[in-house]
Amino acid sequence: MSMRERKIGIITECFRVELVDAISRAARLGADAVQISVGRRGDATDLWTPDYRKRVRSALNDHGLAVSALVGELGGHGLAAPEENEWKIPEIIRMMPIAREFGCDIITTHVGVIPSDGAHNRFAVIRDALIQLALAGKREGCRIAIETGPEPPETLLSMLHTVGSEYIGVNYDPANLRMVCGVDPVAGVETLKDVILHVHVKDGRMINYVGPEVVYGFFAEGGIGDLRLEECFLETPLGEGQVDLPGWFDALDKIGYHGYYTIEREVGDNPEADIAKAVTFIRSLS
Repeated sequence: MSMRERKIGIITECFRVELVDAISRAARLGADAVQISVGRRGDATDLWTPDYRKRVRSALNDHGLAVSALVGELGGHGLAAPEENEWKIPEIIRMMPIAREFGCDIITTHVGVIPSDGAHNRFAVIRDALIQLALAGKREGCRIAIETGPEPPETLLSMLHTVGSEYIGVNYDPANLRMVCGVDPVAGVETLKDVILHVHVKDGRMINYVGPEVVYGFFAEGGIGDLRLEECFLETPLGEGQVDLPGWFDALDKIGYHGYYTIEREVGDNPEADIAKAVTFIRSLS
């Protein structure tokens, strides 16, 4: 295990409080950076006004925090539905100047379930959307990091090779891979070693395998049969799930990853306490 000090980020939404308050809480917990959600449809222009950006920048400066990335989740089927992409692609492009204003060049997002068959229509829809975002990213100096989880690393890598742009890479979430796909997230680091732009630090366990199509379809539309997510998988505090976190950190060290390790805690009665434990956990492995 490398003995270097890792740069820790925290997703501000996980605190479940207003953004400026979340920035303050992240600083108190010893974070080096935060990852900020741009919000939903229209927020890139309606919420992120010059005055609001100034207020957020002031809070970041006051607490000495950087921005590791923006969260650019827009719900639905990611980038897998052509009718959604008509507004989603321009919306993500509008996020790019916001990222650059906050001194980062990464926007993380889910793109939908990438099929293993490159001839599948959904593969082409996602590919074409990513090519458009890559062209905009080159122009704006901003990269899109696809979050792991809906498909094995090999399938995601196949998509990235098809797109063929340094402006499209990976946001590596080890828990998503373990909880939804049952994939070893440590081995996946080697597969994706050349395209990892950002990582989420999260743990969890698979309870019953139901398949990415069902899980992510539920997130996109809800109401799929009698699906109970708690019977499929469980996100846990760090160290309490099935992710070999020491092995995962070691694998990232071996490939030379030097970016932020951004904590994500989406559930739990006291996420701030879990985040504080996560900071301590990461420091203990440094």
